[in-house]
Amino acid sequence: MQTKSLSLEHIIRPSSLEKNAPVLFMLHGYGSNEEDLFSFAAELPEEYFVISVRAPYTLEPYGNAWYAINFDAEKGKWSDDVQAIESRDKIANFITEACEAYSIDQNNVTLLGFSQGTILSYAVALSYPEKVKRVIALSGYINENILKDDYTNNDFSALKIYASHGSVDQVIPVDWAAKAPKFLDHLGILNTYEEFPVGHGVATQNFYSFKKWLSEN
Repeated sequence: MQTKSLSLEHIIRPSSLEKNAPVLFMLHGYGSNEEDLFSFAAELPEEYFVISVRAPYTLEPYGNAWYAINFDAEKGKWSDDVQAIESRDKIANFITEACEAYSIDQNNVTLLGFSQGTILSYAVALSYPEKVKRVIALSGYINENILKDDYTNNDFSALKIYASHGSVDQVIPVDWAAKAPKFLDHLGILNTYEEFPVGHGVATQNFYSFKKWLSEN
């Protein structure tokens, strides 16, 4: 099946189901592209329609980002939250757009993010839980500054989240990720959190763990 011309560039792996397939959107990390996480697609349950999305901001000399990160030593590292909020809403709109274009089940949406893609996955799911059923949050954290102002009033009863992090991650401190369970518990969101003895990446056992969680949920 060819990809359709939508608001965000993407690649797909069709479902084994002819209609009403559950859909899994992949959101890559800073400096990467839609090919990165797509390597997981062949190993995921065949009933899932997989859509791997390219972030909207192009980096030089290559790669893409959901929002700018300033690495200036004098200013300290900071994220462009205005761009992040724009990307949050672009993803939320793209979910609706893609579900209509590919005739997939808009009530059975999973977001799988890595690093910056995880930060955006959290932001979309917590701001628009009516659009998302499950989140697989790899090597990222919750940035409260990019959530909708009234997000605490949302109905999270149908949302489930799997989060994992490398215990020796030198890019995003594990302490940042480890705050997620308490935050999600406070909102009444069912969640699973695991750590693996790796850096900023996805260990093999991590992949099998989230795949098992996906099958069970």
